[in-house]
Amino acid sequence: MANSKRDLFLKRRLRVRNKLKKMADGRPRLSVHRSGKNISVQLIDDVQGRTLAAASSLEKDLGIVGKNNVEASAKVGAAIAERAKKAGIKECYFDRGGFLFHGKVKALADAAREGGLKF
Repeated sequence: MANSKRDLFLKRRLRVRNKLKKMADGRPRLSVHRSGKNISVQLIDDVQGRTLAAASSLEKDLGIVGKNNVEASAKVGAAIAERAKKAGIKECYFDRGGFLFHGKVKALADAAREGGLKF
């Protein structure tokens, strides 16, 4: 019997995360979550188990509430790069979860790179 979409997504997410943890070298993880209506991103310190910075398309000060497109993802990426600078973070590793590196996820990553984050 074929696996469900959710099962395949979870397998892909764990595969990506396990590969990245081997190469982490103590850097924080830039974790992306994309839903049908919103996109959010967090900088997570896995050693201490705490969130260092976060940004989401639900924040009213970004001016993109109710929008879920490539432009909104780029604004969220720029916001997380700015907040990472304030937190003193220059390098991280990009955890796309089980999402494909295409479209909204790619736009977020490119905007974060342009904002000064290295991954």
